[in-house]
Amino acid sequence: MALKIVMFSDYICPFCYVGFETMRRLKPEFDFQIEWRGFQIHPDWPAEGIPADKLRGAGDGATRQALWKRISGMAEAVGFSMKPPTVFTNSRAALAATEFARESGRDEALEERIYRAYFNDGENIGDAGVVARLAGEAGLEEGEVADAIRSPKYELRLKNNSLAAHQRGVSSVPTFFIGEFPLVGAQSLDAMRAILKRATERFAS
Repeated sequence: MALKIVMFSDYICPFCYVGFETMRRLKPEFDFQIEWRGFQIHPDWPAEGIPADKLRGAGDGATRQALWKRISGMAEAVGFSMKPPTVFTNSRAALAATEFARESGRDEALEERIYRAYFNDGENIGDAGVVARLAGEAGLEEGEVADAIRSPKYELRLKNNSLAAHQRGVSSVPTFFIGEFPLVGAQSLDAMRAILKRATERFAS
């Protein structure tokens, strides 16, 4: 039986992108099933986005540069690249689209495309039209995704994700639950490999 992992994450979180790619890289090495659960960390941010240099509390230029040097290094260690976003935006449309994609098993493909669009291509994933186009590139039907983003059905799922996160004590992302064991924050490839190895051995015994 596969090890069950739940990952609470948000598209606008760079460490979630690192965690997402880390788990994808480790999939061939371990028998696990991962369930991605969208959890908005800034539902107050507008869909049109806030220019990165206008966001209050983002720190000064030197602080942001140092942070992104660290994040870029983490990404490169996993085997991909990322850049700081040009706007900070609301992720609701992207998360709703992902809930729809999960029904056809295309959620991982869509997640990869959305992360890459936000952290490499400078796209505003708060724009429902942009999200629908990205979903089309991931193999989904754009019109169906556009309808899903507006649907109360997927809005309810996002609320349920948030409720589940709060019930489990999740206050930041990424947060992984490996079985019932919580793990907060993006890990290096080697650290996550060691964690999964121990969890697999414990699960099998």
